[in-house]
Amino acid sequence: MEIKKLPKTKFPKALLEIPQPPEDLWIIGDLPSNENLIYLCVVGSRKFTSYGKEACEKIITGLKGYPIVIVSGFAMGIDTIAHKKAMQIGMKTIVFPGSGLSASAMYPKTNVRLMQEIVDSGGCLISEFEPDFKATQWSFPMRNRLMAGISKAVLIIEAEEKSGTLITARLTTEYNRDLLAVPGSIFSSNSKGTNRLLRQGATPITCSEDVLEALGFELPKDEEKQARLFADLSPEEKKITELLREPIFRDDLIRTMKLPIPAANAMLTIMEIKGLIKEELGEIRLVYT
Repeated sequence: MEIKKLPKTKFPKALLEIPQPPEDLWIIGDLPSNENLIYLCVVGSRKFTSYGKEACEKIITGLKGYPIVIVSGFAMGIDTIAHKKAMQIGMKTIVFPGSGLSASAMYPKTNVRLMQEIVDSGGCLISEFEPDFKATQWSFPMRNRLMAGISKAVLIIEAEEKSGTLITARLTTEYNRDLLAVPGSIFSSNSKGTNRLLRQGATPITCSEDVLEALGFELPKDEEKQARLFADLSPEEKKITELLREPIFRDDLIRTMKLPIPAANAMLTIMEIKGLIKEELGEIRLVYT
């Protein structure tokens, strides 16, 4: 993949406004050309839990269709999960690795294949380090300032009490960006850092709507949201909505679906979480606003 050196006239404006702007920038791929895009940095623990993974994927999925670019650091864990989910739903993503951009220097090596996927999906990789520079302990905090600097807000999903992620959080507040954090279990060491950030004033994030509100988007009215949900049904969900022209008892509906009971129950649960259906007095009905 071609590594290009960006002329300073092409540097993202936000990176020129931070206290220590980069001297040089190398790039693979192209920066998004739309100036109205909003950059959201998503970072978190390398040693993520299933809760962290699910929270990351669910929140990013809810951002689909909005002019948002996901920014992260290419580390294993939440960073990589954020990149992959963004691409899966058609969002662009920008990577700031802690190394140069050559295949021999790229860290972690396990993500080299992901580089091509990111570029193919319209995203890019950016580094202020020479292409063959190999990551060091100090290069990661350096690149964190670029991730925070380019973004309107930074979302922290799981961070231990002593975590590199908290460096990004500190820079976020120093650069006057919005700091967002997902609350976690009081019993989980992975949430001690994020829960502390919340005590210090970070905005709590429990769903994608919280993120959209923090980024300044006007949220759709309930009826618009419902219409969007029904316009984006999977083939299986469409079949179920056709069966539910009238309310049906759960057992009768499952028999009509002709699926294994666990699979049918799982699908109905997902549709209920999405707000497509609801169950009252044993009957399942469509949700209309």
